[in-house]
Amino acid sequence: MPDHIDAALKGVTLKWNVGTACNSCVTSSTKWADNQNNPSDAHWIASEAGPYGGRWGRVQTTWSGTGKEIIDLGWSITGSVDASATARATADFGTSGDVRVRELAPRCDDLLKSSAPGCVLPFFKPTYTVDTNFYPAAGAYYWLMQEKMPDHAGSVKWDSLLHYLGPDTTVKNDKGEPWSSADSRGKVCPKGWAKHPADAALGTLSCDEYAMATTHESGGFPGGLNQVTSGDQCAQLYADKMGDGSSNFGLLADTRTARNGPTGKERCGRASIPDVQNSGAFHEFPAPSWRLLDDDGVFVSNPGFKHCANADTVCTWRKV
Repeated sequence: MPDHIDAALKGVTLKWNVGTACNSCVTSSTKWADNQNNPSDAHWIASEAGPYGGRWGRVQTTWSGTGKEIIDLGWSITGSVDASATARATADFGTSGDVRVRELAPRCDDLLKSSAPGCVLPFFKPTYTVDTNFYPAAGAYYWLMQEKMPDHAGSVKWDSLLHYLGPDTTVKNDKGEPWSSADSRGKVCPKGWAKHPADAALGTLSCDEYAMATTHESGGFPGGLNQVTSGDQCAQLYADKMGDGSSNFGLLADTRTARNGPTGKERCGRASIPDVQNSGAFHEFPAPSWRLLDDDGVFVSNPGFKHCANADTVCTWRKV
């Protein structure tokens, strides 16, 4: 809205020039309303300038395509005055932000079978928070691997993203099918892998890999930064009671494969932890509602271990 209109101009009209670069979009005309949400236009006479003369323009762009598409939206305003039939000026407010990252460009898709077509801003990188109050063993393991892995995959502290293995991946398995988390998991946690024994109080144990099989950072993902030929090349760990007569448990080095324990240079982790921890820690991971597609970045937070200075000293879980 204009802060001041010189009386000689008589009045000012603003036109919102909507620019949409999209193959499958329909864009509505601009609808204007005043500060009380009454239908209006974008014309002001000199006496209407100021904080009470607000006008609000609304435009709706609807995507109806298939697959996925990134849409560039443009904004510019052209101003004209009542006192002249030819005097005009345009202010260009850009399109989708910085051209290197296009942070304001929405992406729309219909690829997720569990949800209707929708749109997100893929430049935004969400954070999944593990409930370390309920799943401390899993959280401890993920935090440790984030600290120790050379790429610190998934760590907010190290500003290192995990990249989701989405339904639109172009990587194929030996059957010519899209590579899946089961394919990655089979490389790190193959069937028949012997879980490290632990106190019966921990319940049924399972093989848990980090980075997760649902990411490009998994040791099992072909061509990935952390690819290994066998889960034996991952850091080997297990959860167990501490053996001090208390009910406390910890995350310990599994020395069956590497006699001296992990070196800190491994690009993946393989741990024997309680199945309820393994299956529960990510059971609320909202990939469909976040509309995650292949190679989208996410962070993983483990708040019960956020206070830990580093992984070179013993650190105790805290309830948060």
